[in-house]
Amino acid sequence: MAEKIRESILCFFFVFIIYFSAICVSAQTCDNTTGTFKPDSLYDKNRRFILSSLASNVTAHNGYFNGSIGLDPDRVYATGMCAPGAEPDVCSRCIETTSESLLRNCLNETRAFSWSAEENLCLVRYSSRSLSGLLVMAPRGALYNTQTFTIRNQTDFDYVCKKLLFGLIAKTTSSSGNNSSKYYAHNESLVPFYGSISSWMQCTPDVSPNDCRTCLQRNVIDYENCCREHLGGLISRPSCFFRWELYPSPPSVSNLTTINKKGINSGGIIAAIVVVVTIILIVVGLVIFKRRNQKQEIELPTESVQFDLKTIEAATSNFSERNKLGQGGFGEVYKGMLMNGTEVAVKRLSKKSEQGDTEFKNEVIVVAKLQHRNLVRLLGFSLHGEEKLLVYEFVPNKSLDYFLFDPKKRIQLDWGVRHNIIHGITRGILYLHHDSRLKIIHRDLKASNILLDADMNPKIADFGMARIFGMEQTVANTARVVGTFGYMAPEYVTHGQFSTKSDVYSFGVLMLEIISGKKNSSFCQMDVLVNNLVTYVWRLWERKSLLEVIDPCIREDCKSDEVTRYIHIGLLCVQENPAKRPTMSTIHQMLTTSSIALPAPLPPGFFFRNEPRSNSSAKGLKPDQASSKSISCSVDEVTITDVNPR
Repeated sequence: MAEKIRESILCFFFVFIIYFSAICVSAQTCDNTTGTFKPDSLYDKNRRFILSSLASNVTAHNGYFNGSIGLDPDRVYATGMCAPGAEPDVCSRCIETTSESLLRNCLNETRAFSWSAEENLCLVRYSSRSLSGLLVMAPRGALYNTQTFTIRNQTDFDYVCKKLLFGLIAKTTSSSGNNSSKYYAHNESLVPFYGSISSWMQCTPDVSPNDCRTCLQRNVIDYENCCREHLGGLISRPSCFFRWELYPSPPSVSNLTTINKKGINSGGIIAAIVVVVTIILIVVGLVIFKRRNQKQEIELPTESVQFDLKTIEAATSNFSERNKLGQGGFGEVYKGMLMNGTEVAVKRLSKKSEQGDTEFKNEVIVVAKLQHRNLVRLLGFSLHGEEKLLVYEFVPNKSLDYFLFDPKKRIQLDWGVRHNIIHGITRGILYLHHDSRLKIIHRDLKASNILLDADMNPKIADFGMARIFGMEQTVANTARVVGTFGYMAPEYVTHGQFSTKSDVYSFGVLMLEIISGKKNSSFCQMDVLVNNLVTYVWRLWERKSLLEVIDPCIREDCKSDEVTRYIHIGLLCVQENPAKRPTMSTIHQMLTTSSIALPAPLPPGFFFRNEPRSNSSAKGLKPDQASSKSISCSVDEVTITDVNPR
């Protein structure tokens, strides 16, 4: 008897879980049959631009937008659509998430589409030719719930379902209205002897009723062939969508009362069920509360891979000292190897760091959305209690400062290698500022944050302090200045203002370090007349002695005209006035096109005008009588995370 009660309760529990669980689905298809494009090509840039603005266009046009950008053969056509009645913010999130997913997963296909049915139903598609008014049946996407079901009379069930679904097709194709409400229908119906079925159908509003009907009929037929025994799923095409969910009925009262006849009253059964459900809810609540405590309410993007802590501990030999690669401002970095043989670098955020949570969340959110050969790639993260881990691709040659500032190792950096490093960093920052779907300010560009791969190609790392800008945003203010002294722009240090031009300033300092082989902070100990690399280079500019800037290790194998031009560009990057600094796109043109004339630089930011008279004659330099920017020497060895701007 007790065994039967237990079986009944388990049956109820099973139905309870099925009934109250809903799957989140997204049917995404990258079509490689219509052609491909090269990453970072004009087509790719047009694609990224139109998809990044699609969410705002869809909400501005009442839930449906069809448009294009560019000129043939690089023209990109895009369509975005939400289900009728969707709240603007819900619709916008759906379009934005779906667009980002297509950009992330369809890397070189000229046509792709995705129907998302998570928070709301929406469609995003793009193509190299116009699909407006066309019935597009291929490719087809299919997803289904892995849970299956069985019923006693499959024939009757199929008959009822087919009648319901073809009735829904008629309802969908007969729906009228504007573009946002045309060709959409949802139905919930009881299926005798089984339970209930919910189904959704939608076509793009640019096709004819007959084309919509043809598309949906094909979807239903495909459902019958592949997935009818599954509890839920979807069939999608570029022009139409069909989703279904099946909910089994709870155990019948008669089944429960048969036990009552054997001596157990129905009240006891009901009480037992109530107790079980209550316990389940309490346990679920405790689990959620515990996880929320463990995660300290850090919400992270679902597109990032989450690793189990034990996997990372095994990969790094439990964070052994021999696996340690180095230490940054917010924690230590370890080398590891996953079970599949993939080498990784694991950044373990310090448990004592006050900014650890913020930087952890920021780095996952920012880097997960970036894809460029000159940016370090985030593979995933792990979050377990106080342990916060970021898992990156392993870059074997450590960081730029490891070679550049070592008297012996920097010999490996000839001018060809340094030239390649400068250009790679330029491309990486240009991508962050202009070419990615997000406009990102790094805020901590420095030699130790430039990693070198096996071929000495640079990869920009450490996005813990990065900030995302709106596409039209040019400047922002902060009460908390973060970064590294010596690389930080004057307006950022003194007023908390940062922009793409503050990254340009950091790049200029970094570029001068690469050419000179001298660390910016080293002048604090060397020369009270100079105090920093920027001042040192400017004084040599005034004396027309720029060749003295060049690292002796590369003077013999470099073209002096080319290197002095690069020094000139570096000085333009560190101008005191942000408006006088070139953009990264202009810098890229200056570096790659020698015919572009360069403007004469003005005295740079943080240029030390005051010089002690007793030492000026020894250097052959005249003291500057009009001093206005003399400040105390600061050593740029540590990352500053809590500076109040004046």
